[in-house]
Amino acid sequence: MSVSFPFIKQHDAMQCGIASIAMISEYYGNRLSIAVLNDYCITNAHGVSLLAIYNIVEKLGFKARCVRAEIEDLKHLTLPAIIHWNQNHFVVLHKCDGKKFHVADPAKGLLVYSTEEFKKGWTGPTDDHSDPKGIIMLLEPNDHFGKINPDSDGERRSFRFLSGYLRQYSRHFGLIIFGLLLGCVMQLILPFLTQAIVDRGIRDSNINLIWLILLGELMIVIGRTATDFIRRWLLLHISMRINISLLSDFFIKLLKLPMSFFDTKLIGDLMQRMSDHSRVQSFLTGQVLSVVFTFLSFAVFGIVLFIYDKLIFIIFSIGSIIYGIWISTFLKRRKIIDYELFEQQAINQNKTYQFITSMQEIKLQDCERRRRWEWEDTQADLFTVQMKSLKLQQTQEAGSIFINEIKNILITVFAATAVINGQMTLGAMLAVQYIIGQLNSPVQQLMNFIYSLQDVKISLERINEIHEGHNEENATESAKSFPTDSLLSISLRNVSFKYDPHALNNVLNDISFDIPAGKVTAIVGASGSGKTTLIKLMLGYYPVSAGKISIAGFDIADYNLKWWRRQCGVVMQDGVIFSESIARNIAVDDNEIDTDRMHHAARIACIDDYIMSLPLRYDTRIGRDGVGLSKGQTQRILIARAVYRDPKFIFLDEATNSLDAKNERETVSNLDDFYRGRTVVVVAHRLSTVRNADHIIVVDSGRIVETGTHESLIALGGTYYNLVKNQLELGN
Repeated sequence: MSVSFPFIKQHDAMQCGIASIAMISEYYGNRLSIAVLNDYCITNAHGVSLLAIYNIVEKLGFKARCVRAEIEDLKHLTLPAIIHWNQNHFVVLHKCDGKKFHVADPAKGLLVYSTEEFKKGWTGPTDDHSDPKGIIMLLEPNDHFGKINPDSDGERRSFRFLSGYLRQYSRHFGLIIFGLLLGCVMQLILPFLTQAIVDRGIRDSNINLIWLILLGELMIVIGRTATDFIRRWLLLHISMRINISLLSDFFIKLLKLPMSFFDTKLIGDLMQRMSDHSRVQSFLTGQVLSVVFTFLSFAVFGIVLFIYDKLIFIIFSIGSIIYGIWISTFLKRRKIIDYELFEQQAINQNKTYQFITSMQEIKLQDCERRRRWEWEDTQADLFTVQMKSLKLQQTQEAGSIFINEIKNILITVFAATAVINGQMTLGAMLAVQYIIGQLNSPVQQLMNFIYSLQDVKISLERINEIHEGHNEENATESAKSFPTDSLLSISLRNVSFKYDPHALNNVLNDISFDIPAGKVTAIVGASGSGKTTLIKLMLGYYPVSAGKISIAGFDIADYNLKWWRRQCGVVMQDGVIFSESIARNIAVDDNEIDTDRMHHAARIACIDDYIMSLPLRYDTRIGRDGVGLSKGQTQRILIARAVYRDPKFIFLDEATNSLDAKNERETVSNLDDFYRGRTVVVVAHRLSTVRNADHIIVVDSGRIVETGTHESLIALGGTYYNLVKNQLELGN
């Protein structure tokens, strides 16, 4: 069992629960990385639920028990335990004496709270603290604990995957290191030349020797400048290439990840990982080489100082050790404050972005003062953390300056005494002072390198989590097309599904139906009944929890999903308009634009006349998210995009709900002609859109309740009839 409680940082906002489990598991002697635990737990857009954590820890070999307790009861409970903190976060309480509460927060670090501070997170951010109880999950390992193999290689693997990026520039790095060595040697000559000027040139009044030495120093400076210029140019060249390669591979990997991955990752988390790449690139190409130069300089000048005077070398070494100990005492606190600062900056960015982008709605709803106060509260919280960081930095710097100055004063005193006693020449004393100046900088750089290493380790773990994610592709390269004699139909048999595998209830329950080839099948139902989920399952967004989906007679899992979606024309409710020309928004694939096909698709979607009325026509650029277009125009461009693909299968999810009656009627009429010979699935709230469908499936609360044609379902007088009645206000 660990002496001090282990801390594991969450990689993004969704992983606090998993990180808490990892900390407790390591505390009891079984180290499991977040990457390993991700295989046991699927996070959703809201993170991980308490029920999911309960299921995971039982699989890991813990006996788990959830209780509601008051703060006074915590000192009597078995710790460590997981706490539902602020009602929206998970942390680990690992020590408690009734007055001090030791908490491992995956977002901030190892913290100690007073009773009043702890109470705020324990009861949550409520206006009424009448209920003093909070939720805690107690964990104890049982006989099955430790059966899952520890991930002992996870930390090294984070650094190992970078070696491939460095190896291809080994020749360039060799030249850079040679330049560093050459610069170090040139720098080493300078103190000896300084000593020669004083001890020989000035003592013997030999002005020619002084000029000669100064000329030599000038040549060394020119040589060092040229060497440094070449080294920096090479470093910039390598740095840019490595950064491009890192980001390119990151995007390649992102494009291979399953659809479900992007349901659980916030945009801020992905952007942070991109920033992590810049930090890693800077560390690799800048700080690592700088610390190599630092070690070389430190070793060379340390040896020279030892040769000059052993006593001064001992004084410098002791002073540097004390300086290093002083700096290291701040590492842990600095790390905690950095986590806290990062979290507060993210909150501030979100709040500021929301404040600016919602300005018109804020003014419309007359809530300016409340929104401004909320923003100011966020600024105050950020200022508090920044002041803590500044206070820590000032304390560290004050102590560092004091230690360095005392060390320099002692060295000056001993050096001056040695000159007076005839043990050292004045030139040697000046050389020693120069050497000390050259040695002080490497010590500071080494401390900065340790700080950077802390940050880069976290960045590498976050990046590596993406690179180790499972790819979406689930089929061999041989699965490239449908059998030529197959009917292009879709079949669902006993399909059940839930987004959160740990949830109690399914979103879809025991769904079975057929979508005939070359026919139009409509799926209708109230909001939240599971219609869009069915579309996503048929497009391979997620694997089904139970049952089977067949395409053209073969399980969807047997197809390459990228190839399967290429056969489909799709309009989803949240379809995206890209910030580029209208032409490229219709012809979005990787091929050259087929102009005739594009115009044909636009005419079917009833958007061609509008586009041709624009000054730049199809070359008109659209703003981000369709800025400059009405919702109806946006939907018609999305429909044109689906038609342009000339697909075998068509999936339309509320594709015409923003169109006016005239445009909807014309578009639906055009699509009816386009549907011929294609397998079509239409989801719509407007029942006028689906009444001509060959087959209608009625979904209610995740179950199929009716199937048939419009006329047969109306005659049945059931759920479909009531939907039509409520929408069209039919009489009884």
